[in-house]
Amino acid sequence: MLFSKFERLVAKRYMRAKRKEGFISVITGFAFTGIALGVATLIIVMSVMNGFRHELLSRILGINGHISLMSPLGYPFNNYQEAIKDLAEIKHVKLVIPMIENQLLVTAGKSAEGAMVRGIDGSDLVKKKILQDSLKNVDMKDFKGDNVIMGIRLATKMGVVPGDKITLISPNGKVTAFGTVPRMKSYQVIGTFEVGMFEYDNNFIFMPLETAQTYFGLKGAVTHIDVTLDDESMLKPVRQSIEESVGAGAYVYDWKQSNAAFFNAIDVERNVMFIILTLIILVAAFNIITGLIMLVKDKGRDIAVLRTMGASKGAIMRIFFIDGAFIGVVGTTIGLILGLLFCHNIEAIRQGLQALLGRDLFSAEIYFLSTLPAKVDNVEVLMVVGISLLLSFLATLYPAYRAAKMDPVEALRYE
Repeated sequence: MLFSKFERLVAKRYMRAKRKEGFISVITGFAFTGIALGVATLIIVMSVMNGFRHELLSRILGINGHISLMSPLGYPFNNYQEAIKDLAEIKHVKLVIPMIENQLLVTAGKSAEGAMVRGIDGSDLVKKKILQDSLKNVDMKDFKGDNVIMGIRLATKMGVVPGDKITLISPNGKVTAFGTVPRMKSYQVIGTFEVGMFEYDNNFIFMPLETAQTYFGLKGAVTHIDVTLDDESMLKPVRQSIEESVGAGAYVYDWKQSNAAFFNAIDVERNVMFIILTLIILVAAFNIITGLIMLVKDKGRDIAVLRTMGASKGAIMRIFFIDGAFIGVVGTTIGLILGLLFCHNIEAIRQGLQALLGRDLFSAEIYFLSTLPAKVDNVEVLMVVGISLLLSFLATLYPAYRAAKMDPVEALRYE
């Protein structure tokens, strides 16, 4: 075995502090707690950042495609049916959806809000699973004519319920002798949707494609074509194939371009948090060093006696290494369990804290999502555990080496 029974027995005895060694026991307790809290906090924060990124990405791609096409000059696609057939034949293209998208003013009673109106065919809308699951008491058979579906937060803000009518106002209206007259038309709200992302729930209105073509004067045309892939890793080659296919006839961009600044900020924050929180574990490792050095000093006479009885320097070093490693392993294990339990119950914990404090701890208006996400990455968890154990083991080396180098004659003389 790596450690003898004698070494394990002595190390175990040293971990049980006597009354006069109470201060050493306190330092050891701080080391335990520091490592456990550091590991747990690091796992929780990294999981929340991963969950935040995953949930945002799933909702963004649940509403939009991986790749989008629009006219470089802002003109509509008049031959979009042929383009859809060509795009669908490209390898790894799962779904091609034509749509019309425009920013309008929405009024209902005395309320007025800006909204993004998206014209989309009902059969295409339900192909997006997130959209289909987000519909609230909506019968898609009614999604035709002058009927629309509103985001739940937009509807709530404007005081609109299913069955009410809203008025859409577009500044790009008819040109008359007296100037441009805004285009206005009333539509009935047949239901709402809630994808769980504030930006969409608070701004989007879905309208049947044919109705949108009529309203915007784009008969037989669309403004955007969304392409969804079956494999996200194939984004770059598929986009290149689409660009070669459409040439200069369309501007091609992907979700990474549209949300580059946002996701780059998340990645930077995630990396910085990892570095900062790793310092907590490092501080706890210094507590191990402090505790073991004091333990070595306090056990100077015992070490001298063990040496005179035949214990080797290596045995002494291994005894104190076992003590430090025990603190690191147990602290890391406790932190791992706490971190995983917290991550798997994070939303329930948030709801409980909100009820206790009477405050909203995760505002959708600020954080974009309506629930606090957490996605545990096994590789990252193993990396956190590995870093914690490595720092803990390294922290034991100097005190253990100092104990092994202690001169038994000098130790006994001063005792």
